[in-house]
Amino acid sequence: MSISEKDVVRVAHLARIRVAPDELGRYQAGLSDILALVAQMQDCDTDGVEPMAHPQDIALRLREDTVTEADQRSSLQQGAPQVENGLYLVPRVIE
Repeated sequence: MSISEKDVVRVAHLARIRVAPDELGRYQAGLSDILALVAQMQDCDTDGVEPMAHPQDIALRLREDTVTEADQRSSLQQGAPQVENGLYLVPRVIE
């Protein structure tokens, strides 16, 4: 698939990328190559292939969800300017 210079300028604008006029040809060729690769991938027969959540078919090791740290909330809140019922009080920013 061929991309025009107008398409490159539009994509650059949407991506907020400044492309110099002398670089348009390079970006045009690069984007055309990407679209050609996508078209080639579209031609692959994927019937019967089960989708995967990860490119490597691995099982993650899970650990027990246990508390490993002591509760230090009250000692950590001693340096706070204002605390009430275990919550930090901050000034209102948005009215």
